[in-house]
Amino acid sequence: QVQLVESGGGSVQAGDSLILSCVASGRIFSRYIMGWFRQAPGKEREFVAAITWSGGSSSYAESVKGRFTISRDNAKMTVYLQMNNLKPADTAVYYCARSYTAAVMTTPSVYDYWGQGTQVTVSS
Repeated sequence: QVQLVESGGGSVQAGDSLILSCVASGRIFSRYIMGWFRQAPGKEREFVAAITWSGGSSSYAESVKGRFTISRDNAKMTVYLQMNNLKPADTAVYYCARSYTAAVMTTPSVYDYWGQGTQVTVSS
Protein backbone atom coordinates (compact mmCIF):
# COMPACT_ATOMS: atom_id res chain seq x y z
CA GLN A 1 0.00 0.00 0.00
CA VAL A 2 1.25 3.48 -0.85
CA GLN A 3 0.24 6.64 0.94
CA LEU A 4 0.95 10.16 -0.28
CA VAL A 5 0.54 13.18 1.96
CA GLU A 6 0.82 16.70 0.57
CA SER A 7 1.54 19.83 2.56
CA GLY A 8 2.61 23.42 2.04
CA GLY A 9 -0.48 24.94 0.51
CA GLY A 10 -1.90 28.25 1.64
CA SER A 11 -3.25 31.64 0.69
CA VAL A 12 -0.79 34.03 -0.93
CA GLN A 13 -0.68 37.16 -3.05
CA ALA A 14 0.10 37.20 -6.76
CA GLY A 15 3.85 37.12 -7.27
CA ASP A 16 4.52 35.17 -4.09
CA SER A 17 6.10 31.74 -3.83
CA LEU A 18 5.15 28.46 -2.17
CA ILE A 19 6.80 25.08 -1.83
CA LEU A 20 4.57 22.03 -1.80
CA SER A 21 5.82 18.76 -0.37
CA CYS A 22 4.53 15.23 -0.83
CA VAL A 23 5.76 12.52 1.50
CA ALA A 24 5.32 8.92 0.43
CA SER A 25 5.11 5.81 2.54
CA GLY A 26 4.76 2.17 1.70
CA ARG A 27 6.26 0.47 -1.29
CA ILE A 28 9.37 1.49 -3.18
CA PHE A 29 9.18 5.18 -3.95
CA SER A 30 12.40 5.74 -5.77
CA ARG A 31 11.55 3.57 -8.76
CA TYR A 32 8.47 5.51 -9.82
CA ILE A 33 7.74 8.63 -11.78
CA MET A 34 5.98 11.16 -9.55
CA GLY A 35 3.71 13.93 -10.68
CA TRP A 36 1.79 16.96 -9.51
CA PHE A 37 -1.70 17.76 -10.74
CA ARG A 38 -4.17 20.47 -9.84
CA GLN A 39 -7.90 20.92 -9.95
CA ALA A 40 -9.72 24.21 -9.81
CA PRO A 41 -13.45 24.44 -8.95
CA GLY A 42 -15.57 23.35 -11.89
CA LYS A 43 -12.57 22.24 -13.93
CA GLU A 44 -10.99 18.92 -14.73
CA ARG A 45 -7.83 17.78 -13.01
CA GLU A 46 -4.84 18.94 -15.02
CA PHE A 47 -1.21 17.96 -15.23
CA VAL A 48 1.29 20.36 -13.68
CA ALA A 49 4.66 18.60 -13.57
CA ALA A 50 6.31 15.20 -13.34
CA ILE A 51 9.77 13.89 -12.57
CA THR A 52 11.53 10.63 -13.36
CA TRP A 53 12.65 8.27 -10.64
CA SER A 54 16.24 9.51 -10.80
CA GLY A 55 15.25 13.15 -10.89
CA GLY A 56 17.20 13.52 -14.09
CA SER A 57 14.26 14.49 -16.25
CA SER A 58 11.14 16.52 -15.65
CA SER A 59 8.17 17.73 -17.61
CA TYR A 60 5.92 20.75 -17.11
CA ALA A 61 2.63 22.10 -18.31
CA GLU A 62 3.09 25.12 -20.54
CA SER A 63 1.20 27.29 -18.09
CA VAL A 64 3.79 26.76 -15.34
CA LYS A 65 7.04 26.48 -17.30
CA GLY A 66 9.66 28.84 -16.00
CA ARG A 67 7.75 29.42 -12.75
CA PHE A 68 7.42 25.95 -11.16
CA THR A 69 10.15 23.43 -10.43
CA ILE A 70 9.60 19.81 -9.46
CA SER A 71 12.26 17.92 -7.53
CA ARG A 72 12.55 14.84 -5.37
CA ASP A 73 14.60 13.40 -2.55
CA ASN A 74 14.37 9.63 -2.73
CA ALA A 75 16.10 9.18 0.62
CA LYS A 76 13.31 11.20 2.23
CA MET A 77 10.64 9.70 -0.05
CA THR A 78 9.52 13.22 -0.81
CA VAL A 79 8.68 15.11 -3.97
CA TYR A 80 8.53 18.89 -4.04
CA LEU A 81 6.92 21.55 -6.16
CA GLN A 82 8.55 24.96 -5.94
CA MET A 83 6.06 27.54 -7.21
CA ASN A 84 7.30 31.05 -7.97
CA ASN A 85 5.55 34.12 -9.32
CA LEU A 86 2.16 32.66 -8.49
CA LYS A 87 -0.87 33.92 -10.36
CA PRO A 88 -4.58 33.86 -9.50
CA ALA A 89 -4.98 31.27 -12.28
CA ASP A 90 -2.82 28.91 -10.20
CA THR A 91 -5.55 28.71 -7.55
CA ALA A 92 -6.51 25.05 -7.18
CA VAL A 93 -6.19 21.97 -5.06
CA TYR A 94 -2.81 20.43 -5.79
CA TYR A 95 -2.32 16.67 -5.74
CA CYS A 96 0.76 14.54 -5.96
CA ALA A 97 0.50 11.15 -7.58
CA ARG A 98 2.54 8.09 -8.46
CA SER A 99 2.72 6.89 -12.04
CA TYR A 100 2.88 3.22 -12.96
CA THR A 101 4.32 3.92 -16.40
CA ALA A 102 7.96 3.87 -17.44
CA ALA A 103 7.74 7.20 -19.23
CA VAL A 104 6.42 10.56 -18.09
CA MET A 105 2.76 10.88 -18.97
CA THR A 106 0.44 13.81 -18.46
CA THR A 107 -2.85 11.96 -18.27
CA PRO A 108 -4.20 11.30 -14.77
CA SER A 109 -5.33 7.76 -15.66
CA VAL A 110 -1.79 6.36 -15.53
CA TYR A 111 -1.25 7.59 -11.97
CA ASP A 112 -2.44 4.95 -9.55
CA TYR A 113 -1.90 6.50 -6.12
CA TRP A 114 -2.98 10.00 -5.13
CA GLY A 115 -2.65 12.21 -2.11
CA GLN A 116 -5.57 14.00 -0.50
CA GLY A 117 -4.58 17.36 -1.96
CA THR A 118 -3.51 20.72 -0.59
CA GLN A 119 -5.27 24.00 -1.34
CA VAL A 120 -3.39 26.86 -2.99
CA THR A 121 -5.19 30.17 -3.24
CA VAL A 122 -3.61 33.12 -5.02
CA SER A 123 -5.25 36.52 -4.76
CA SER A 124 -4.56 39.52 -6.99
